[in-house]
Amino acid sequence: MTAVAEILEALMLVCFGLSWPLNAYKNYKARTAAGSSWQFIALITLGYIAGITAKFISGSINWVLAVYFINLACLGINWAVYFRNCKLDAEREEVAQEVVAEAEELLDDVQRAPQPTMANAHFAA
Repeated sequence: MTAVAEILEALMLVCFGLSWPLNAYKNYKARTAAGSSWQFIALITLGYIAGITAKFISGSINWVLAVYFINLACLGINWAVYFRNCKLDAEREEVAQEVVAEAEELLDDVQRAPQPTMANAHFAA
């Protein structure tokens, strides 16, 4: 019966584990942390750490433990992609703020420039 329990636990881990590389790839391609949640990744990471710890405490150290570590490594990749995307978001925000500042400066220059009047409008042509 223990072998069946190990297989079922491993199957559960593989099913969950397949989502992490797919999630990392999707977020890597998106190049933004928008829609990502560090809290979610942290909770999942904590869950895997709890599972690994339970294996050691219970003395159930077997081949299934390797699947836990593989999933944890995949979550590590998700963390790396998340922080990379946060950095890209910050860089884009900085550029956007610079563009807005330049646009405001140009608008101020235009507003300060002398406006043509009807008296000298025929000379502009």
